[in-house]
Amino acid sequence: MQVLTLFATGLGAGFVAGGASCAAVQGGLLVGAVRPCGDEAPDCGTAPARGLLPRALAAFLGAKLAAHAGLGALLGLLGAAIQPAPSTRAALLLCAGALMALFGLAMLGVPGVGRLLPRGSAHGAGRGPLLLGAATVLVPCGVTLGVELVAVTSGNAFGGAAVLTGFVLGTIPLFAALGWLVGASGRILRGRLTAALGVLVLAVAAWTVASGLRLGGWWTPAAVGTVDHAAAVTGPDGVQRVTVRVEDEGYHPGRALARAGVPTILVLRTDHTIGCTRGFVLPARDVQRVLPVSGETRIDLGTPRAGTLAWTCAMGMYSGQVEFRADP
Repeated sequence: MQVLTLFATGLGAGFVAGGASCAAVQGGLLVGAVRPCGDEAPDCGTAPARGLLPRALAAFLGAKLAAHAGLGALLGLLGAAIQPAPSTRAALLLCAGALMALFGLAMLGVPGVGRLLPRGSAHGAGRGPLLLGAATVLVPCGVTLGVELVAVTSGNAFGGAAVLTGFVLGTIPLFAALGWLVGASGRILRGRLTAALGVLVLAVAAWTVASGLRLGGWWTPAAVGTVDHAAAVTGPDGVQRVTVRVEDEGYHPGRALARAGVPTILVLRTDHTIGCTRGFVLPARDVQRVLPVSGETRIDLGTPRAGTLAWTCAMGMYSGQVEFRADP
């Protein structure tokens, strides 16, 4: 019964919120999997070429499902011990961004780039869509991170596999529709959308690389907005508490001011939060937390010196920082 409940939980999360969230992160990989039709195929309108699209799409989605089911089983069996560190996840994002960039350049017709990419064949979908579908497990969206937490807490391989299997099945309708739209548009319009899609994939690649750099702490863009002087409060016990509201589309305040040289606790408050902001990372300390949908999470920062401590969501999309000053 617990396995069925976990499966239903994952299915609902995938159908309601996971499809759009994951498509935004993994869309470049999907485009790469279904691109053969209309990309470099003058015979795209022929029956054999038309048959490549459903096979490539099925291979991509099947590999995505299998990879996530396997990850769910491992998470349920081994728990958080196998969760990759933020720096590892950041490196995976950089690799995914580089792969997307290659796809985008190939779609724009840059000579020689196509030879570097996994491709299909005249006899089937080939290994390319399988590899790309499996690669989606390396770049989870924010909703996926929450479902992975459920897999961790399930305590067994069957429960972990059930929740992530249900989640991916819930996202399949949207992924299938997007994949068919991208692939069929190339056949119907005979490649006239290829250049536009290539530019879009390059933009997603640039965004993915920037997210990876932020997540790894290798690039910290200048924070914008007004510094909040009221977020840090020192209690009678002499401990300074910096309170941050975690919302679906960012952290508030994005810039907090606090005193240096004082024992400090970072207090993170969520209230029906389901975005990628629930995956909270302090890159400089290689610390990551998956926050509850609603609740309060405390992170002991020790006694910080003067300087800036930056944080980011688990996908490097949203960020913020605490500025520690000797005399704020």
